[in-house]
Amino acid sequence: MPLTPDDVAHVRRIDDIPRFQAAAQPGAVALVQGERRLTYGTWEAAISAAAGELATRGLHPGDRMMIVAENGVVLATLCHAAARLGAWPVILNARLSAREIDTITAHAEPRLVAFATDVSVDAAGHAERFATEEIRWPELPAFLLTEPREASPEPVHDDPSRDVAALIYTSGTTGTPKGVMLSHANLLHVARFSGHLRGLAPGERVFGALPISHVFGLASVFLGTTLYGGTLYLVPRFDPAGALRLLADERLTVFQGVPAMFARLVEHADAAGVPVQAPALRYASAGGSPLDLALKARTEERLGVVLHNGYGMTELSPTVAQTRMDAPRTDDSVGPAIPGLEIRIVSADGEPLPPGAVGTLQVRGPTVMLGYYRNPAETARVLSPEGWLDTGDLARIEADGSLFIVGRAKELIIRSGFNVYPEEVEGVIGAHPDVTLCAVVGRRAADGNEEVVAFVQTRPGAAFEEAALQAWCEERLAPYKRPTCIVWLDTLPASSTGKIQKAPLRERAAGMEAGA
Repeated sequence: MPLTPDDVAHVRRIDDIPRFQAAAQPGAVALVQGERRLTYGTWEAAISAAAGELATRGLHPGDRMMIVAENGVVLATLCHAAARLGAWPVILNARLSAREIDTITAHAEPRLVAFATDVSVDAAGHAERFATEEIRWPELPAFLLTEPREASPEPVHDDPSRDVAALIYTSGTTGTPKGVMLSHANLLHVARFSGHLRGLAPGERVFGALPISHVFGLASVFLGTTLYGGTLYLVPRFDPAGALRLLADERLTVFQGVPAMFARLVEHADAAGVPVQAPALRYASAGGSPLDLALKARTEERLGVVLHNGYGMTELSPTVAQTRMDAPRTDDSVGPAIPGLEIRIVSADGEPLPPGAVGTLQVRGPTVMLGYYRNPAETARVLSPEGWLDTGDLARIEADGSLFIVGRAKELIIRSGFNVYPEEVEGVIGAHPDVTLCAVVGRRAADGNEEVVAFVQTRPGAAFEEAALQAWCEERLAPYKRPTCIVWLDTLPASSTGKIQKAPLRERAAGMEAGA
């Protein structure tokens, strides 16, 4: 029988989750990574041992511990071990570029940095720039760990609504990484209520390919699944063939992903000419980017279950709204707000708007971040004294409380559930010696995902070579930030003041998609 949020309300810190489940069902399987299976009892023992080892290596309360990884038991264990010591886990996707990792390292100033090399060749590559030693602890694959670094601890708090549980980095509108401070109470509110709305219970078998370095994968999938005593199948990188095998052979019951994952799953099954075998699947949901209704219909036909929808953002831990199991939707609504949150739509001057009107979405409640690390000015810009967080996204709320996202903030591109800020990509391409001007826009793909399209103006006499610019980007940007195509123009469109005009570039990109 599914548990309720009240049944797990006594869990007040994220690192209490494995301790709670180890006492309740020590022999139940918590994590699966390939052939490796950890019960809750074994996992809790591994976390406790790891916390002791980290303490002997100088990790203190208020320190930051960076974990460069892809999904696996090393990441799942070190995250809780650091939190148990009162340190802040800083979880980074190993697929970030060296420039991105180094920029965040300089900003976060971690005491220790771990690299989950057993599941990620990219983590191993990043580790080469650091002095590390190989670590072998009970129940964990070998990983690499740095010596203690100089760092100043931050204040710690007994109140879980004030104590930082994770520092999640997201690029700002200027491309400069911002560290989002999320408290234990922030993350557990989402884990409790989103898990309950999915009907989670002990014995669930949940697909875990959404990166734990992304707050959707962290709060909803990782913490939500284990809080309710389910088994999480940790997948370092999404592979449609592997996902189909897990659905059939491991009889997965819950499958969460970004829309692009479902598109690849359907395409792979269709190309292979085989039906999707998902005999135990009861719940599927998409989030992280807009869900195309045609993709929703195709996915539901193949999987045999409703594909639910939701909306969130890193600064909100992340879930704001999700469609309900007892009220499936055929439109593109992301559902009503989850319990405990207030949502409203405001005009450009901040005045609340009536149902059905389009304006900026604001959110208030227990999932609102503590703030941006070491950036009080940016925190004050998005968070009002009354506690309303301005998402910057355009939306409307209908009379029945259902939320519809109309447009993404400014020029943000959502690619495979990850935020891509044009200014960051423009900065990288613009640093090439042959490029004088660059403009980046988003283009909607057939599967509902967004693609990155770059337009460049080169210096006089320079030969334009798209392959060379793509290679330049590969060295400096994570894969999801790299342009799908780079287009040369003799002159980029500009206003009388010299500001690049992106509207005609968006039209041109859309025309290219249509074959114009």
